[in-house]
Amino acid sequence: MSNHSDKLPVLNYQLPEEDDAIISQNSQLATRQETYDVLVLDARLRQSLATVRSLGSRGLRVAALGGSAKLPAFSSRWCQQAFVCPADEGVEAYLPYLEQLLDRISVCVLIASSDATVALIHRHRERLEQRVRIALAREPALGIAINKERTLEVAKRLGLSVPYSVSVKGVSEVDTALSEIGLPAVVKPVESWVWNKQQKGLRLACKLVTTRDEARRAVEELTSFGGAVLFQQFISGRRESLSLLYAQGQIYVRYAQWHMRIVSGESSMRQSIAVPPDIGDQAERLVREIDLEGCSEIEFRRDTAGNPHLMEINPRLWTSTELAVRSGVDFPYLIYQWASGEKIDEVKSYPVGGRLRYLTGDMKYIVKALGRQQGRPEVTPPARAIFDFCVSFFIPTGHDYVNWKDPRPTWTATVGFVRDLLRRVGKNLLRKV
Repeated sequence: MSNHSDKLPVLNYQLPEEDDAIISQNSQLATRQETYDVLVLDARLRQSLATVRSLGSRGLRVAALGGSAKLPAFSSRWCQQAFVCPADEGVEAYLPYLEQLLDRISVCVLIASSDATVALIHRHRERLEQRVRIALAREPALGIAINKERTLEVAKRLGLSVPYSVSVKGVSEVDTALSEIGLPAVVKPVESWVWNKQQKGLRLACKLVTTRDEARRAVEELTSFGGAVLFQQFISGRRESLSLLYAQGQIYVRYAQWHMRIVSGESSMRQSIAVPPDIGDQAERLVREIDLEGCSEIEFRRDTAGNPHLMEINPRLWTSTELAVRSGVDFPYLIYQWASGEKIDEVKSYPVGGRLRYLTGDMKYIVKALGRQQGRPEVTPPARAIFDFCVSFFIPTGHDYVNWKDPRPTWTATVGFVRDLLRRVGKNLLRKV
């Protein structure tokens, strides 16, 4: 057992010829079969580190899979084995690698946390379920949850408020959409992960547009793989989420967060709150209607009058899972219980007011406030952004990655951040030269 990068076992999966260089140095996985309670995919993500820590600290044997040897989750004292995959998350080449790995080791439960791997599992679930239990909702519920258009259709049928939106298939329909929705608006992909004709995956992100030209460029980019996008009303109010663990007709956990300082759709500051009655009722009705078992995060935005509007469902562990765990709502362990067939613990209460900060995201928040995007929707005025950033150091707040019982991931994340920053600075200097 080792967590050191020079000893990480990597399967010698035969990728296409153009990828031969990636695997030229791969070592062969030991033939002796190891047994693990959980294999955590997407090891680069913060929720994956939270999952490794949660399950490992409970005495479970945890292995993790990621695309690089230097990932915080691999550094955790509770990661008993790390596997480095030569293929990117979500691409078709990732699947045979994962299948080969599952044939070489024995795993009870598989936990995925990224849109890429969830989408890939959605496409090939039958093949994988012959080898492992998957901690994701079954079909057709999963297919509805990862498709924003289908999710909103169910919500509207239930009488939930949703942002006014129209489906747009190409640039030629932008002017019509603008006349109905107006500006600013949000251009959203129907699904966050798509494949092109060469079966290479691509993550599509929502785009906030404030001009006709921006709207046309966003639609052109997001429809280049085919299909339609949602041209949606922009709602600027408070962002809240309601997370549930639902199984066999019962809600075992209800947990809510307030998301602050949003940059590119991601919050750098989160706070646990009591479940608001309005979104609590709406989220539960939606999950029951879809029959979405397992854990899910249902996101809402409030308008200027304080009314909630459904944004989307994440049918997986989400970025701020760590705050829920620190609040005593251990979603990684709860979905392990659910997926493995064990009795599921019921959580009836949790402390509110806990805060968790993603310092890297907070720095991006400052850069954006001071940069060229001043005055755009959701960009905080510079003085207020600096004040918020500084005050956070004087309020009791946890930080992503930081755990005094497991310090190595903090160091790994810090080194990775500095390395990436220097790389970006170097590229910018080369451009100027």
